Amino acid sequence: MAQEIKKKEKWYRKLRNKYKLVILNDETYEEKISFKLSRLNVFVASGTIAILLIIITTIIIAFTRLREYIPGYTDVNLYEQLYKIEELTDSLDADARQKSLYLENLRLILSGKDTTIISPLKEDTVGNYSNISSFASRDDSAFREEFEEQMMGSEVRIPDRDHGGSRPDISSFSFFTPLRGIVTSKFDPASRHYGVDIVSVQNEAIKATLDGVVIFKGWTLETGYTVCLQHENDLVSVYKHNSAILKEQGSYVKAGDPIAIIGSSGEYSTGPHLHFELWYNGVPVDPTDFIKF
Repeated sequence: MAQEIKKKEKWYRKLRNKYKLVILNDETYEEKISFKLSRLNVFVASGTIAILLIIITTIIIAFTRLREYIPGYTDVNLYEQLYKIEELTDSLDADARQKSLYLENLRLILSGKDTTIISPLKEDTVGNYSNISSFASRDDSAFREEFEEQMMGSEVRIPDRDHGGSRPDISSFSFFTPLRGIVTSKFDPASRHYGVDIVSVQNEAIKATLDGVVIFKGWTLETGYTVCLQHENDLVSVYKHNSAILKEQGSYVKAGDPIAIIGSSGEYSTGPHLHFELWYNGVPVDPTDFIKF
């Protein structure tokens, strides 16, 4: 028992025994630096340095971008960045398709061929609403009927007015000629011809007569490709029988901007021409009184 105690004391004393570390000049044996160390001091210093290195490494990895290089540890903003990149890619793809379509139509125009606005077919979603039942009110139905009649060129209810003496005064407006050509059919409200027909060169561009907004862009069986512009002071201009429409609904256009290409679309057309109408305060007026074609 006494021998075991002596061995333990001997081992503990060895830890506390002092050792001198001396650095000498190899040629002169001159002492340069010396340290007095014990085994216990070396163990404590080594452990302290190791703990400090672990703490510093953990802080650097946790609070810097170095953690992204650790396998399985991704950036928290990575998914947000991927979503933005995907959204930008979709936008660029749609823009590229629109520009390709524009260039193709421009090529057809320059080659003297008819152009069409090609839209991709959309999936039929009517089945999603098959169980919904709704009924339009009388006022809503009457408003829809009146609007469709005015836009589609069918029968229009016109108040009884004397167009010779009470025509709205719009002579102060500076109209831009939408198309240079020959007027083949004049304004005749009695026969429900509420505009003028102008014949011009094939594939000629049709221009906006005033600054305004595109309030209607579409195709009908009777009038073909039709575009309507809303101007200031309750003035509306209508352009029918086009072969292509160059502006989207809701677009703002300036006077003289190309908005369509002359054509012969629709059942009421007998050849390439423009049917042009002017409506002021809901009443059709003769465009030749204000515009020289």
